[in-house]
Amino acid sequence: MPRKLISVVVPAYNEEACLRELSRRLIEVFAAEKQYDFEIVIVDNGSTDQTWAILQELHQADPRFKILQLSRNFGADGGVTAGMHHISGDACVILMADLQEPPELISTMLRKWEEGFENIYGLVTRRHGTNPIRRLNSRLFYWLARKLTGNSVTPNASDFRLVDRKVYQAVLTMEEKNQFIRGLFSWVGFSTIGVPFERSERFGGSSKAYTITVLKLALRGILSHSFVPLRLITFLGVLASLAAIVVLTWFTVLFLTEGVPFDGFGTLVGLNLLGFSFLALSLGVVGEYLALTYEEAKNRPLFVVRGSRGLD
Repeated sequence: MPRKLISVVVPAYNEEACLRELSRRLIEVFAAEKQYDFEIVIVDNGSTDQTWAILQELHQADPRFKILQLSRNFGADGGVTAGMHHISGDACVILMADLQEPPELISTMLRKWEEGFENIYGLVTRRHGTNPIRRLNSRLFYWLARKLTGNSVTPNASDFRLVDRKVYQAVLTMEEKNQFIRGLFSWVGFSTIGVPFERSERFGGSSKAYTITVLKLALRGILSHSFVPLRLITFLGVLASLAAIVVLTWFTVLFLTEGVPFDGFGTLVGLNLLGFSFLALSLGVVGEYLALTYEEAKNRPLFVVRGSRGLD
């Protein structure tokens, strides 16, 4: 029987400091798992440093390292999608290039795959080298995502995972432009299990997870997987209308029975400000959904390839 092929997809953006160490550790994993064949597709996500030059060196040294260069940075999810479009493995491993996720955990994931699990994800138990604000943002995101998406987003699940061919092919059929890969893998289902690990500090280079970037990703992830914010606007609108009817009725009764007890200028100003604030918030939420719809309507490709080595 031919050996099964494991494809490893790695998006990389300005990761020149990590790539050689990443390749060394992956080769050690490949050597330990002799019952499998491996290929690795590293996607240069529009890097401006020496990432592409180093990737070409890695490919020349080991043909199992296949490389893909995108025309610009399409985000980590865009890089993952591009890589998955160029693999044919019986299973796919998604791994970031910064070595915060240990490549050695692939062996543990393979054992779970052999047991019959089809979607094995890394479950972060502790984050090293992150500041308190980042940790707080992560907890807040997962809490809010679970509430708004009906528990479809697993808390502390990372993009680092091993998925069966049927799983990643199912994800590739969904060509929505505002992709949140972690959510899509959760949405497609299949037999799923988490493998706990501690996220290490970066091996080298600087983090690309800037606060604004992370917030945009979190907002896109929640809005692309939940209609709850829109329904919440409807609920609050009905609630505000009922409150207005009650207040108007109460003041009408007071006017007819006791006259106007006070001029009410401050109350009216406060209610007007509250009403306009609610209206602005509602329009903002609707605007975010319209922006997502606009991106889908343009139907632009998820990524643009500039060059490749070792790929058909």
